[in-house]
Amino acid sequence: MNSLKERIKALSAEYLEEVIGYRRHFHRHPELSFKEFETAAFIAARLSEFGIPFEEKVAKTGIVALIKGKDAESKTVALRADMDALPILEKNTHEYCSQTEGVMHACGHDAHMACLLGAARVLNEVKNDFSGTIKLIFQPSEESYPGGAKVMIEEGVLENPAPQSIFGQHVFPELEAGFIGMRPGKYMASTDEVFITVKGKGGHAAIPDKVIDPILIASHIVVAMQQVVSRKSSPVMPTVVSFGKIHGDGKTNVIPDEVKLEGIIRTFDSSWREEIKEQIKKIACGIAESMGGSCDIFIDQGYPAVVNDEALTNRTWDYAVEYLGEEKVKALEMRMTAEDFSYFAQKIPGCFFRLGTRNEEKNIISNLHSASFDIDETSLETGLGIMAWLAVRELSGS
Repeated sequence: MNSLKERIKALSAEYLEEVIGYRRHFHRHPELSFKEFETAAFIAARLSEFGIPFEEKVAKTGIVALIKGKDAESKTVALRADMDALPILEKNTHEYCSQTEGVMHACGHDAHMACLLGAARVLNEVKNDFSGTIKLIFQPSEESYPGGAKVMIEEGVLENPAPQSIFGQHVFPELEAGFIGMRPGKYMASTDEVFITVKGKGGHAAIPDKVIDPILIASHIVVAMQQVVSRKSSPVMPTVVSFGKIHGDGKTNVIPDEVKLEGIIRTFDSSWREEIKEQIKKIACGIAESMGGSCDIFIDQGYPAVVNDEALTNRTWDYAVEYLGEEKVKALEMRMTAEDFSYFAQKIPGCFFRLGTRNEEKNIISNLHSASFDIDETSLETGLGIMAWLAVRELSGS
């Protein structure tokens, strides 16, 4: 395996500039969830150039490709990259900035696709040196419910052939370029979206005794919701309930008839996740009724928690140390962010790991989902190489 590892490293270095070009193309031309038509066409064109067979239009815009080594039916491993961008107006001034107004790859999916394309090219060149099949999954719509992973699974992406394990990679601006990180077991939280309509009776703001003020009611609800975290949840069950949008269509002197609240629930425990929803309904309705109003509540079921298979992740740690060296592999803490890779990991053993992209000397320090997000592109060499190595190493099983 050592000679194969060195060949993967050499090919990763050789194709780095090409992969940077892929990433910059994706970054210039971002597309929103389930609208990744041009993105898919670009991926398909590259796979065709490499001579890798693939299937298009899986879950509308997704692509699934197969690289078959020797004894192709012996074992299958999957590699996944997400494709969609976010509705964010980019503030960077690089020549490869988004050319689509109000849409940006602010979560690094451009890098994920570029790395998987680079890994695909490398793996196709070394396919006579490993046994088994590598399934490449280019997945649409990670950012929007119901999530492309769920739809792809429903359309059979984990069948014909069925992978025994799956790897997902995500950029991580909290970790220096050249490093990767992972955590066995519970890693990322489940996510649900909360929509509350608080109903009152509007009127003149200068005559508050003649109205039922939904803004005041909504304010009490937002504050009271924090008791779900501080008084209802156990310290061993990390929980977040946050509201990111409050809208009441009033004016300085007009109290509206209703106010809309939108927020999220994040946690790791599935039974507690359901209890939180009941607590939210009880608290919101109780406060509204006590103040003379009422409320309608809709909670949209989102992604489950990402739980990395412990045995696979422990093996992945060892594989990564073999490839990068012990000093470049870091243990990570649980995160309250969410990922629809969780659907894959519910079906088969999965390992979702992080690729460091930070470079303080280059001022590449912005957080994910920010308008100034960028990556140190030298990290792409690590990203494409480690994906290729993990796949062949897991196939070898030794």
